[in-house]
Amino acid sequence: MKIPLTPIRFLRYAREQFPDKIGVVCGEQRFTYAQFAERAARLAGALLAAGAKPGDRIAFLSTNCHRLLEAYYGVLEAGCVLLPLNIRLAPHEIAFVVNDAQARFLFVEPMLLPLAESFRTAAPSIEKFFLLEGEPQPNWLAGQNYETLLSVSPPFECDFTQINEDSVAELFYTSGSSDRPKGVMLTHRNVYLHALSVIAAGQTSPATLADMSCKTVLLHTIPLFHANGWGTAHTITVVGGTHVMIHHFSPVEVFRLIERERVSTCAMVPTMVTALVHSPERPKYDLSSLQTIIIGGAASSPTLVKEAEEKLGCTCISGYGLTETCPTLAKSPMKSGIAWEGGQRHIGQAMTGFAIPGVELRVLGADGKEVPHDGTAIGEIVVRGDVVMEGYWRQPEATQAVMKDGWFHTGDVATVDRYNYIQIVDRKKEIIVSGGENISSLEVEKVILAHPAVYEAAVIPVPDQKWGEVPMALVVLKQGSQTSQDELLEFCRSRLSHYKCKLLKRELRQKYGTAQKSTVS
Repeated sequence: MKIPLTPIRFLRYAREQFPDKIGVVCGEQRFTYAQFAERAARLAGALLAAGAKPGDRIAFLSTNCHRLLEAYYGVLEAGCVLLPLNIRLAPHEIAFVVNDAQARFLFVEPMLLPLAESFRTAAPSIEKFFLLEGEPQPNWLAGQNYETLLSVSPPFECDFTQINEDSVAELFYTSGSSDRPKGVMLTHRNVYLHALSVIAAGQTSPATLADMSCKTVLLHTIPLFHANGWGTAHTITVVGGTHVMIHHFSPVEVFRLIERERVSTCAMVPTMVTALVHSPERPKYDLSSLQTIIIGGAASSPTLVKEAEEKLGCTCISGYGLTETCPTLAKSPMKSGIAWEGGQRHIGQAMTGFAIPGVELRVLGADGKEVPHDGTAIGEIVVRGDVVMEGYWRQPEATQAVMKDGWFHTGDVATVDRYNYIQIVDRKKEIIVSGGENISSLEVEKVILAHPAVYEAAVIPVPDQKWGEVPMALVVLKQGSQTSQDELLEFCRSRLSHYKCKLLKRELRQKYGTAQKSTVS
């Protein structure tokens, strides 16, 4: 028997097995899994009544809320493709995404109406704009909002046995740092198997990871419009966990929700964790329910992992992935057979990690061969697995450029050690070449972040007549802390090769003046 792999089955399963369990908490609203499933089905019915056709792209312009979570299932039930829009993009960027995707309908959160107003005339493909809640005031909005549509629409559930599991389910656009944004096509099969792989990674890893079960309470600190919401819309649903929504990240609101909802798990980028660790409000809240924080989206540091575990009282590990891979590829808990002790454990848990089940990771040198597993030799990470995207929307050349010899080329430069733990050292395009030597900006950043006075640091290349380019660190100090350029330079030199720690005070002052931020290169 072969049944199509589709995430639609996840919510159907949760409704059957956990109908009366609270599945979603959004502000003061609470929905059981039975209610969650019915609302998703009503959304499907509403889309079909509005004229949606199979394969139509349905866009959502929204912060994290229960309605966007419902769209992860309701849009697919209607046979359409979900297009979550990044609310941080500029109006012309959103207009490009909407036009490129040829989205027909767009649902918008009230607070984002001014943003929608600013690009709507530049997005002619949109036939109808629906307000997610409240009374539609501008005349360009459809007369019925999301809640009204659901109240008058009968629930619709497709026959998922007829779904083509290789058809596109979700469309996420990359930032387009080097050229125009690219739409990442994630299929039903991609999304389904990604969720199972992540769950398997959680269940088979040591007890340092929170148990992936109906006891899991996840605070959605990562936007659901970003990189498939890190897969949490699916993993938490299929195991019957509880989704807790937060519209905007703020340390106090995070602390409040952890205490009130007994949150067990959070996924965060490093700046979020840093803000929690250093928040003066932290001691006022009961955070004892928190078991696990997974840091991703950017490189972590052993110092941050250590501080998070000490001050937030939970296990902190790293995760790695890309929008093109649904996104999770690796996590960094301690493997069986390895005995990290003391500071080595924090170093290990700050690493990029090892492949989750169903994913193959390799690090290839310039010659196309695997680099030695010595934790030193660098190469590009390539990946093969069920989670790799179908390709870039309407960009076959860009797809072909990253899909080579059956492997997806990530553009991330890394090392791999004898235990198969990977450590990213930089993006392929961002390695700093100084005097013929390769310098990893991430490596320098991690060393600087280990200094007790440093709150944040970013390392960038700057032109230099002698060396071609040199690394420059822009440093923000912790409140009430002090240090000097000389002290930071000496701190770096004691931990890095000297060619990575050139100090050009006179030249930097000429270029950058006397800024308040400490500058070390």
